Amino acid sequence: MHLLGVDFSCAPNRRKPITVARGIRAGSVLRLQRVDELVTLSAFEAVLGEPGPWLGAFDFPFGLPRAFVDAQALGTTTASVIDELQRRCPTRMAFRALVDTWGNGRPAGQRLVHRQADTALPGLQSTSPLQTRYVPVGFMYYEGLSRLVRAGVHLPGLQAGDAARVAVEGYPGLLAHELIGKRSYKNRDDADRLIARKDIIDALEQGRTRLGLRLKLSHAQRDALAADAGGDRLDAVLCLMQAAWAAERPDAGMPPGVDPVEGWIATA
Repeated sequence: MHLLGVDFSCAPNRRKPITVARGIRAGSVLRLQRVDELVTLSAFEAVLGEPGPWLGAFDFPFGLPRAFVDAQALGTTTASVIDELQRRCPTRMAFRALVDTWGNGRPAGQRLVHRQADTALPGLQSTSPLQTRYVPVGFMYYEGLSRLVRAGVHLPGLQAGDAARVAVEGYPGLLAHELIGKRSYKNRDDADRLIARKDIIDALEQGRTRLGLRLKLSHAQRDALAADAGGDRLDAVLCLMQAAWAAERPDAGMPPGVDPVEGWIATA
């Protein structure tokens, strides 16, 4: 099975592409084959249409908080929620306006609510899928999940699709936190963050994670991961590790009791 790890951008361009790490697992060894950079959403759609078998871990939310979904009467399934949301909100900015209107009527501290999966992570909390500013996770949901659904990809526990093309929600920050704690490793080109990236890479190569996997890199690949100050390439590889873990488990490692409109995070 081919494996993908995807660091997503809701508006990809040459400065901030969608980054796709590709690899193959043999036993406990995951070999990185290459890292691609996609500068358009149509190129991302082409990846989703590639024939399987493949499994990918994608760094964007596969669901919205239940409280928001129920309040807006968006539906009861992953596909119905994203379809109805995009029917009502034909643009990302319209989605932001819907979230803002709902949030402004709620008490302070309860406007950007989280999913259960966002708060079930050991030692950290992922960003709410309703966040459309700063790190626009909500826009990533809006653009990313809709394309997975339209492509007919199988989403374990969320949407029955082509069993040869499987997608799970990844979260590179979860694996990074396991390896280096709360140290920052991206978005700035300074010595401390370079060292943090190298520490993550060393730990992945040595198999020092609870995933039971060891990453195999060439010297050039190792240097390229460390040199990327933005951290997109390393985040894609962290997602690739999560995909390799999921590929060996029934239902891609889905935990019990998953809410079909909220989704779940691989390895959490």
